[in-house]
Amino acid sequence: MPLASRRLYAHNALMPVTISGPKRLRGEITAPGDKSVSHRAAMFNAIANGSATLTNFSPGEDCASTLDVLRSLGVEIDRGPGAEGLGDTIHVSGLGMHRLTEPAEILDAGNSGTTTRLMSGILAGRDIFAVLSGDTSIRSRPMGRVVSPLRQMGAEIFGRKDNTLAPLAFAGGKLTGMRYEMPVASAQLKSSILLAGLRADGETQLTQPAQSRDHTERMLSAMGAHVETERNNVSVRPSELEAIDVYVPGDISSAAFWMVAGLVHPDAEITVRGVGINPTRAGVIDALKMMNADISLENERDAAGEPVADIVVRSSNLKGAVIAGDIVPLLIDEIPIIAVAAAMAEGETRFEDAGELRVKETDRIAATADWMTAAGVRVETTTETMTVHGAGRLLGGTFNGHHDHRIAMSEGIAGLISESPVTITGAEIASISYPQFWTEIEKLGGAVE
Repeated sequence: MPLASRRLYAHNALMPVTISGPKRLRGEITAPGDKSVSHRAAMFNAIANGSATLTNFSPGEDCASTLDVLRSLGVEIDRGPGAEGLGDTIHVSGLGMHRLTEPAEILDAGNSGTTTRLMSGILAGRDIFAVLSGDTSIRSRPMGRVVSPLRQMGAEIFGRKDNTLAPLAFAGGKLTGMRYEMPVASAQLKSSILLAGLRADGETQLTQPAQSRDHTERMLSAMGAHVETERNNVSVRPSELEAIDVYVPGDISSAAFWMVAGLVHPDAEITVRGVGINPTRAGVIDALKMMNADISLENERDAAGEPVADIVVRSSNLKGAVIAGDIVPLLIDEIPIIAVAAAMAEGETRFEDAGELRVKETDRIAATADWMTAAGVRVETTTETMTVHGAGRLLGGTFNGHHDHRIAMSEGIAGLISESPVTITGAEIASISYPQFWTEIEKLGGAVE
């Protein structure tokens, strides 16, 4: 077993990992199954009529948390290894829209905000009592934006701090459709309300301030739900779902780390195979191209309604850019790694309208500014913005992973091009979304100690 694997599968310890880069960076990576699609495929099939097989399911702990929650609600789920080069295969026996059973224990979402928020929509208004909680991070993350509209629909939901923090207790209620102006462009908020709307009396209509990822609308429509979308408006009427098999495309949020690695290393060419390039998720490609990135898409195809391609990146002379407005919700999770590209670019890169980053697993604006400043990069922040002044260099050192998988992995990519090795404390947090991440660095030629 590679060194990275041996060290990081001892998961409970806060283990440091040290990364140093090779002179040449070459190779092919197969991206792990998309987290967003994996969560939804498992949840939606659990409340559908019939059974489904999910192929290339995400290996991350977040999606495992979704499976554990569904099992606690009476859903029969079998998990086994997939074919060579693919993630696990999941078999879900759906219970239909109204037959989830009352759990005997607290539902544990782990570190997964997607599990917490989407399951809130599924649990809202049911004739069962359930308590949904998670780790320290989940118990500190804002849930009021989801709980408030669900309560407006008639769900009986109670939580800490005036119903804004987990644990969340669900105690029935009668759901009624409504018109709702979403305060933020959030796929998790949108999905939670749509899932409740499947069981509400009347139509539920949502208006988004900007477009957010549309995996929920695509999959619910494919399963027979009455969902209609027109620009930033989405509506749903009461519906039964029919189970469907899903091939999960590669996760573009995970692929983004290898994309940036290939762009910022002085002698690199990397191909990431089988990546989902859904237009509502591919903002990272557009942003990097704005920065003069050499990125090409090959072997474009369709998988279960989702566009897929192989992404090829090569060393590039990056330029600073302004990343703002409607594109930001389409790449919000990728900003920590785009910031690494910005550090190596010529000129400054300004991220605007990015306040949502402050309420992720950690305050990602503060965490990114913290480690990048220590690496010799000038970073300026406000509540909603982050400006990275491209230095064309990164110093090594020891950086805190901030108990956030995307921060720790961004620091790992920095180690591939830094002037001296980078040590990441708490590096095992990468397993939340990408258990093989450190092994993949070794595969490309990087040193992992």
